[in-house]
Amino acid sequence: MGTSVLSLRIDGELLERLRHHAAKRGMSVQDYVVRTLIRDDFDERFQAAVEETENVLRGHVRPRAASGSRRRRRETMYIGTGILPAPSGGQAPAR
Repeated sequence: MGTSVLSLRIDGELLERLRHHAAKRGMSVQDYVVRTLIRDDFDERFQAAVEETENVLRGHVRPRAASGSRRRRRETMYIGTGILPAPSGGQAPAR
């Protein structure tokens, strides 16, 4: 995966707040912004996956076919969050 350049024009006050937040974490402003964007992107994808799973469990939609490794990661994530129903036998696996 390559890198690209993104140029932003932001308010001076916002830049100072970003510098302050980054400095508290010992990071550059660039690293802080990139980390924040990555976290936000993950949150959105995770929420979409949760909603899709809830719809599947309610029977509203069929699960989408996913590539093998990606599907395994999703299933592991769902099981780890307790979203999937307990296996037959009545009890959820111990955490």
